[in-house]
Amino acid sequence: MDKQRKLEIAEKVFEQEIRALLQIKNTLDDVFVKIEENLISCKGKVVVCGMGKSGHIARKISATLSSLGTTSFFLHPAEAMHGDLGMVSENDIIILISHSGETEEILRLIPSLKVIGSKIICITGKKESALANECEIVQVLEVEKEACYLNLAPTSSTTAALVYGDALAVVLSEDIGFSSTDFGLFHPAGTLGKKTLIKVKDIMARDENLPIVCRGCNITDAIMEMSKKGLGVVAVVDEDKKLIGILTDGDLRRAIENKADLYGDIIDTIMTKNPKYIFGDILLVDALKKLRESRLNNYPVVDEKRVVVGMITWQMIIREGIVL
Repeated sequence: MDKQRKLEIAEKVFEQEIRALLQIKNTLDDVFVKIEENLISCKGKVVVCGMGKSGHIARKISATLSSLGTTSFFLHPAEAMHGDLGMVSENDIIILISHSGETEEILRLIPSLKVIGSKIICITGKKESALANECEIVQVLEVEKEACYLNLAPTSSTTAALVYGDALAVVLSEDIGFSSTDFGLFHPAGTLGKKTLIKVKDIMARDENLPIVCRGCNITDAIMEMSKKGLGVVAVVDEDKKLIGILTDGDLRRAIENKADLYGDIIDTIMTKNPKYIFGDILLVDALKKLRESRLNNYPVVDEKRVVVGMITWQMIIREGIVL
């Protein structure tokens, strides 16, 4: 097969699956709304079940529902017949996915599900099928043909079911008021999760890692503290540990240029007085914004009494994967 023929076939697959999606989109009706309203009022879990290729789609739909705020899990029909039905309760809604509507492993679940008392919804491509006849709510996703050139392998039908599931999950998410903060809570390892969850106090230098000196100390003592803690900055505090100044690499360079007596002068003579500071409960992403706006590299972190409790630098924030 030559290159051009391969591209032609690939383009036809795209065209056929896009056509199927447009067809489904144009036939969305009250059945979609009814399913969404049932899911939003569900007192238990949304269980999604499918076999074979439909099983892969069911697993992804369940994952998307969970990701966007609807408690859900995937149920493998074969495993269900060997004990996993014990995870299903009468308060749950189960969505069965079978394009043919005749999948044996799916049909065998129905008697037990009816005894359990779960509400049964199906997504199928055949209105007149054994599955459709057994379910309380039936969503028919009828596609013209599969994108497979043999019209056999599930392609257009599985794509249609997948996008339908995405639509359900997104509508549900907005309907329940699911926010970016909620999303971050469910995705703590991702960038958005970090932006919406991690605060300054979670990563700031503190305790023995906090670069801090008292006012009146020699400049050399401050330099030693700055060098030891490795942040290029040192907070200056009074007798009550309250912030009164800060010494940075930049301050030190300017002091040297101005011929300051590094061995004889005290830090009060070269420090930046009344510096900007930040609180520990501020999100990292907001701290980074403040640093950028003020064109600073670091902030002392203080409590409500202005006692220094930590130090944060933009490098520390960037290392956490936070970017603007």
